[in-house]
Amino acid sequence: MLIDSHVNLHAPAYYRDLDDVMHRAREKGVQVMVTICCRMNEFARALAITEMYDDVWCTLGIHPHHAADDPEITPEILTALADHPKVIGIGETGLDYHYDYSPREDQLTNLRTHAEVARRTGLPLVLHTREADEDMMAFLQAENAGEDFSFILHSYTSGEALARLAAERGGYFSVNGIASFRNAGEVRGVIANIMPMDRIILETDCPYLAPVPKRGRRNEPSYLSYINDCLGAIKGIPPTETAKQTAHNFFELFPRAVSSKQVESS
Repeated sequence: MLIDSHVNLHAPAYYRDLDDVMHRAREKGVQVMVTICCRMNEFARALAITEMYDDVWCTLGIHPHHAADDPEITPEILTALADHPKVIGIGETGLDYHYDYSPREDQLTNLRTHAEVARRTGLPLVLHTREADEDMMAFLQAENAGEDFSFILHSYTSGEALARLAAERGGYFSVNGIASFRNAGEVRGVIANIMPMDRIILETDCPYLAPVPKRGRRNEPSYLSYINDCLGAIKGIPPTETAKQTAHNFFELFPRAVSSKQVESS
């Protein structure tokens, strides 16, 4: 079983051929997908897709790029929306100081709001971090991440210090196509030496970041097997084992989700 923990199936890139995309994913053994909400005005479509497909789940959240767009969002509003059984995580939220599309203080406020929702709901926090290692480390410590709520650092490209702190606090990491890029030696080093195998899950982040040998194309969940193979090569583990372990890790982190086989048998 392969599980794609971070997709954007509600993105315009799939408006014309979503059924075909889903068919190809299932043919390649992808049995669960999580479409990630990054702004409030896309939550309804993300949720609608989960109701179209039994093997798709979603999250609820506001990406740091859009933190300034919804200043009126409160933990109460998000907690109420997260009650839907197809919502399995809070986010994508976090800090992105590379683009600074939203002021940093707005990003931090947004992040803390989502952390409170994760506490109240018991759902894991999906974190994006880019060029913000020190503030993200401070957040994880101040908010008691790993104790008060579980969390995952998705599409990890940050430094060793943040990775070590996250691992010490029981955090999870997602590996995607970046790990296969020729210039991503530092990322592969962190995966190999710091990320515990029992805390890694897979993602495509499609339609972005297609892995080698599909780089430059629109990404899709059916390409997840290339990422799984890459993870196996980095860790020195057969791909059958990485697929099994990452699927197990996924359900440990996202217990509200079930596999498509469980859906069929229920």
